[in-house]
Formats: sequence, structure tokens, C-alpha cells
Amino acid sequence: MPPPRRAPAPLIWTLPDPESQRGLSRERIVRAAVAVADEGGERALTMAAVADRLGAYTAMALYRHVPGKDALIDLMVDEVTGEVALPDAPGPDWRADLHAIARSSWEMVTRHGWYARAVHASPPLGPHMLRRTECILEILTRQGATPAEAVTYAALLDGHVYGGALQSAAERDLTDRFGLASGEELTAAISAARERVAADGRYPVLADWMASPTVATPEEQLELSLGFLLDGITARLPTTRRRSTRR
Repeated sequence: MPPPRRAPAPLIWTLPDPESQRGLSRERIVRAAVAVADEGGERALTMAAVADRLGAYTAMALYRHVPGKDALIDLMVDEVTGEVALPDAPGPDWRADLHAIARSSWEMVTRHGWYARAVHASPPLGPHMLRRTECILEILTRQGATPAEAVTYAALLDGHVYGGALQSAAERDLTDRFGLASGEELTAAISAARERVAADGRYPVLADWMASPTVATPEEQLELSLGFLLDGITARLPTTRRRSTRR
């Protein structure tokens, strides 16, 4: 007989924050938790570490305001999502609006290295996340996309930005592991490895590039790929399809 299913935990935004005692509040706890994760990464984030960051509190005192670490992470994700710059209303250039949101999102994610992994495990129902999502959907539906299409395109944009941030972080870990602190050192390391690749004889194009390698920065890659993605969305919008049919 299978074990009974556990009742789903309530969304943290549906739980009222108890009255502050000794200066402790949910808002202060979340800000301290963000600081802990920013400095030490996901592994450093514990209720005890957050309590220590706040000062003369115990971890148990935090549970009065936040029921557990998962709920705390949900609050943290929504808190830093509020750093993304959003237009007050869609402007005349919808591509420029989406590009600006994607760039601001990238900058936010790079400031908070834990975010790109945490966001996929958090319900996107906090007030800042809802506002950001609604802004993107409004921009797209004003161009004729259905709500379902707009949600898909928004998910593609977010997957691209967050996935790129994860890749960039992993690449930084790799270069740190091999002591490649600068682009010049990375280029030198690639050139030094060329002899082994060229000697194999099966990778002539790669060996040719490795002789004088150029590596686009993560920001340059983001700009290029964002252009590809926005071009693809443009081609699928009803206004674009109608113009193509008339031709």
C-alpha cells in the first residue's frame, strides 16, 4: 500500500507575516537570506546562517515568519526579481521592450548566482514575478500573439536568459579551476592545446580555429542569440504572417 500523499504546502504569499517582534520581520529575513546566498552560494544558505546574519536571533525565531527553507527561497526569488527594470507600459518598439527586459534580467541573474537554479523550483506567483510576467505577456499580445503563444514565447526568453547565466557560471568555475583569470590566459591555453588536437588529424576546422582563437564574451553571446530569438518570434506574430501572405 503506497504511503499517503502529503498535503501540498500553502504558498508563502498566502500566509500573513506575524507582527514584528524584537525588530524581526519577513522582509528583513529575506534580505538577509539574499545576502547570505550572494556571498556564499546556495550551500551557504541555512536558517542558522540567516539568523546569524541578522544578529541576536536564533534559527527558531525565523520560523515564526517563514515556515521553512523552501518558502524562504521562494521569497528570495521573488525579491530579486523585483530588481528587473520594467517599462510602465509597452512602448512603440516591442522588440526593444523585450530586449531591455531580457538584458535587465540577465544583469539581475549575474548579480545573484543562485537565482538561475532556484527560479525553476519556485512557483512564479510572487508579486514581482507576476508583474514581470504580465508585462512581457502584454507586450506580446499587443502584437497579436494569443495568450498561450505569449506564455510560450516568454518561457523561451526566460529559458534562454537563465540557461545562458547557468552556462556562464559553469564556464567561470571551469576557468577558475584551471587558473585562467583573463581572456588572454584562456586564449593562450586554447592555443597550447592545439598541437594535440591538430596531431589527431580528425578535427582540421577546430584546429584551424585554435591556432588563433577568438571567444565571444557571455554578454556578446547573449546579444547575438537574443537577436535570433526575437527574429523567430517576429516571424511567428500574426502581423508578420499577414505581410508574408500578401507578398
